[in-house]
Amino acid sequence: MLKGIGGILVFSGCFGLGLWYREQMNGRIRALRMLEGILELLASHVRYGRSTLPECCRQTAPQLEPCFRQAFTDVADMMEKNTGASFAEVFRDRLREPLRQLPLTEEDCEIFLGFASETGYADGLMQLRAIEQSVGRIEETARRLKKDHADKSRIAVGLGAMGGLLLIIILW
Repeated sequence: MLKGIGGILVFSGCFGLGLWYREQMNGRIRALRMLEGILELLASHVRYGRSTLPECCRQTAPQLEPCFRQAFTDVADMMEKNTGASFAEVFRDRLREPLRQLPLTEEDCEIFLGFASETGYADGLMQLRAIEQSVGRIEETARRLKKDHADKSRIAVGLGAMGGLLLIIILW
């Protein structure tokens, strides 16, 4: 009786670990899509509103998740105070913490923050191109992950279940 209950618990734990790993991969894809949406909002404010990037941050902030909302508002406030720091420095500094909370790699964060280093252009068209380039790179990363995700998630769940069965056999 106790062996049966223990076997069920071991199998459930291993299977659950496989499901957790699959969900972690899903989380990274969702986070990349969210970053893509943020950049597209910024691009639309630059394109149609003819706003500067600090103004875009203030206009975009109410439409974002709470952690990003505060960071974008802080960026706009810091640029309004004109402390002498460039937009890229302020943007990177304020958005590091919200990005750490997401299941992203360092490379993903650099792709997202990369457009800010290319914002020295006075021309809105060049700023727009820098943003769209970052959007394209994020889309490509998300597409590649999505393609690999189906196989890897099946493998993760399958290995979790098989590992659980193997442990049950060994411990029985």
